[in-house]
Amino acid sequence: MTWLRSSLFALALVVVTPPYALFALLTAPLPRHARYRLISGWSVIMLWLLRHLCGVRWTVEGLEHLPARPAVILAKHQSAWETLAFQSIFPQQVHVLKRELLWLPFFGWGLALMSPIAIDRARGVAALRQIARRGKVRLEQGFWVVVFPEGTRVEPGKKGKYQLGGAWLAAHAGAPIVPVALNAGRAWPRNSFLKHPFRITVRIGPAIETAGRDPSTLNAEAEAWIETQQKTLDS
Repeated sequence: MTWLRSSLFALALVVVTPPYALFALLTAPLPRHARYRLISGWSVIMLWLLRHLCGVRWTVEGLEHLPARPAVILAKHQSAWETLAFQSIFPQQVHVLKRELLWLPFFGWGLALMSPIAIDRARGVAALRQIARRGKVRLEQGFWVVVFPEGTRVEPGKKGKYQLGGAWLAAHAGAPIVPVALNAGRAWPRNSFLKHPFRITVRIGPAIETAGRDPSTLNAEAEAWIETQQKTLDS
């Protein structure tokens, strides 16, 4: 049954995405926030399909912790699910991502129009400066910035190295950090075709103020909170 449900979702993805990508291209002349509202409708459709075809549901804890001003979200990354769901959970946002994603047919076209911060990870310190420069502009434009500090999806119970980029941006822009833990990998495992019926928990932590603080210290504080929560979410 899981295989059949996942196959139906894959079929729906193939049917819906190309025409929606063409629609997304038509939004190019619009202001950034208007484009976001229209293009993010694709993720709403995907979440609806995941719920009704695959039985993937979710619960969000800690919404009361969200600050009133744009922030930098440092989040666990276990699945493609959170890249969709965050668009419904958090205010309008942009993602820090590897530039190669923008080269994907259809999906990349829409992604490029959502004002992402696309970086070349091989550039090291130059990539950090790029995140700080472009991220500060996006924050000033009213967008939140989503960073997956481990840089890639990790399996439940596993941990990657937390990169400094998100904390660096937050410190240089004076924006708060919002740490986020989740267990989406239990429903949609990394690189897996199968989507399992499961209620995902997204847990939002208290905002971390960054004024006058060192990025390394901020990164370590966010990492400690996220990994502590993961111990209960992944068990």
